[in-house]
Amino acid sequence: MDELFMVLFLVLLTTASRVAGNMLDDKIFILGELEELDIAEENEVENFEIPSWTSESGGKVLVNVDSYGATGDGESDDTQAFRKAWDTACSTPKSVFLVPPGRRYLVNATSFKGPCADRIIIQIDGTIIAPDEPKNWDPNLPQLWLDFSKLKGVIFQGNGVIDGSGSKWWASSCKKNKTNPCREAPSALTIDSSSAVGVNGLTIQNSQQMHFVISRCDFVRVSQVQVSAPADSPNTDGIHISESTNVVLQDCKIGTGDDCISIVNASSAIKMKRIYCGPGHGISIGSLGKDNSTGIVTRVVLDTALLRETTNGVRIKTWQGGSGYVRGVRFENVMMEDVVNPIIIDQFYCDSSTVCPNETSAVQISQIMYRNISGTTRSQKAMTFACSDTVPCSNIVLSNINLERKDGTVETYCNSARGSGYGIVHPSADCLKSQDKDYVVTDHREIAELAEPTRNDDHIDHTEL
Repeated sequence: MDELFMVLFLVLLTTASRVAGNMLDDKIFILGELEELDIAEENEVENFEIPSWTSESGGKVLVNVDSYGATGDGESDDTQAFRKAWDTACSTPKSVFLVPPGRRYLVNATSFKGPCADRIIIQIDGTIIAPDEPKNWDPNLPQLWLDFSKLKGVIFQGNGVIDGSGSKWWASSCKKNKTNPCREAPSALTIDSSSAVGVNGLTIQNSQQMHFVISRCDFVRVSQVQVSAPADSPNTDGIHISESTNVVLQDCKIGTGDDCISIVNASSAIKMKRIYCGPGHGISIGSLGKDNSTGIVTRVVLDTALLRETTNGVRIKTWQGGSGYVRGVRFENVMMEDVVNPIIIDQFYCDSSTVCPNETSAVQISQIMYRNISGTTRSQKAMTFACSDTVPCSNIVLSNINLERKDGTVETYCNSARGSGYGIVHPSADCLKSQDKDYVVTDHREIAELAEPTRNDDHIDHTEL
């Protein structure tokens, strides 16, 4: 009997050791993937030397909107001149579609469609303004103002301004006045169904709704873009990425009334670097899973950011009842200044005038790393991991976190969240459920699984509500 007991004990001990070893190996593997997760910053879009807009030197063909009848006085309708100039530029190799400086061009909702001839440049040095009256908007283009689609190898650049004249849209929003009906509003600049696109130096401001939408695109590089709108302007996301892959945003300054950057379904390989955000709702993945939909976002990196006086810092938000997953995300080297929710995962997101029902299904959230994040919070809950009881968050990694509150203590809130930390983690995240507190960093292959964008040429999902 004693021998049988000893044999059973040894079997159980061996099995337990093997299981514990496998769990540690899994955690080492996950951490290795998060450490290695990166998106190349090389510019796949060739940079061109732009000649003076007053000449046709350098082998470029200048297509000046003024030559097609644009007046640039801010009052006359220049829409047709822009369309005619676009038709010429799009069909001419090495052309420069030029919006010259020193003028204000009033342009109605317009689609600038490709495909175009090789190596087109959109040089915006003047100011493009939208009509300011919502009731006169083109009903056939309710969500679009300046829409560029089906382009390849195109560069948008210049010192110009794209101004959405959005104040009347904001005043009539159902978010500002609950008695108003909710209606679709246009985004200022949209780049859709395009590849190998560069955007550099532009200012986009006062959009009717979202400022800059990147939808159904591959290989986009955005740098030194400024986005601005008042802090109380509703739904005015700065840069919104949907169904896109291989997107790099760097050296951008964004302040709006909604998310500075929002990343939604079927987006993968997104890198943000040297981002200033404020005012606004922070840098968000989501929302995902609304109306029982499927949301997938993978391989996202934020490296070096300052968030100042925003309502959220780095956020992942999903609706109850959805499906899909967010996986392989790293937020690092982030400074928070008076941010209400510096680090937040919210699987109970509900942006609705009515109470959202409790549902068991959820978008799965896993393999999320927060590293080198410090600064100040305005709320007691510096870190919130509000996860689904049926689909818990897993493999959350915290490393070198230091968040303080000027007038009180800070804490971490957890619900059904699993993970661990190493280095300094303040406030303590002991509420994360985990068996292993220590990790060994090893080299492993990058996360291979990418989201496959759902292609639908008839509809662009710009809604982040």
